[in-house]
Amino acid sequence: MPASSSPATDLPWHSRINILSLTLILFLLAVLASLPGIHGSGRDLDTWANLTRFLGKFLPPDFSVWRLTLSSLIETLQIGVVATALAIAASLPVAAAAARTLAPRGCVFAARMLLNAIRTVPSLIWALFAVAIVGANPLAGVIALAFYSLGYLGKFFSDAFESVDPEVAIGLRASGADAIQAFQYGLWPAVRPLVWSHSLWMLEYNIRSASIIGLVGAGGLGVQLHSYAEYGWWDKFATVLLCLLAVVTLLDFLGEWIRGRITKKINRPLAA
Repeated sequence: MPASSSPATDLPWHSRINILSLTLILFLLAVLASLPGIHGSGRDLDTWANLTRFLGKFLPPDFSVWRLTLSSLIETLQIGVVATALAIAASLPVAAAAARTLAPRGCVFAARMLLNAIRTVPSLIWALFAVAIVGANPLAGVIALAFYSLGYLGKFFSDAFESVDPEVAIGLRASGADAIQAFQYGLWPAVRPLVWSHSLWMLEYNIRSASIIGLVGAGGLGVQLHSYAEYGWWDKFATVLLCLLAVVTLLDFLGEWIRGRITKKINRPLAA
């Protein structure tokens, strides 16, 4: 006796398309449409010879600059940490104003437009603005990354707020709790793991970005990278990149450990 077909396979093909498959189709079409625009310079270059010559200058790294690199690396870490802390503090109220479950429609629209405008400007452009205002120093890097991070953390946090059921907070308000208490006990416990996870990701990103914005004078490792690239000292350039790789890798493992601890604590079953 032949196996009967499932109801899903009996439907016409267009009825089985959902928003996920439609998005995937549109993305693949965008990729195909973009391929003709990806081309080289048109010059007859010996790419392999260029790569070999570059690697010969790049390797082995010149570790004679490790003292200066260590000093710049500490400055890069300081820029990333302070910028992330400022962005977290500023993002929480903006995110609450941008969450449809917490704020009125007009406030949500204004907050989301602000976050969209901030995210439109790349971190390097924010660094240029900051250097023009406060000069070429680490403070410019902190200002640039704090503004840039505000746009992303505000978006991430508002999505986290919207993913939490607000009924607990509403019930607390109905029982006499004020707005701060309703947020602290009704929303914050559920949203805290996401806030920590997004904040750790932003810290990792800002430490990497702090090494790039120095290219325009905003402090950190970027000042070294710019100087070494300008003079063609690629072996010294490689030393800076290796130090940055070590820090980013360490932060990645540390962030993974912290996120694992948070998740384990949240998912721990209640004692009988």
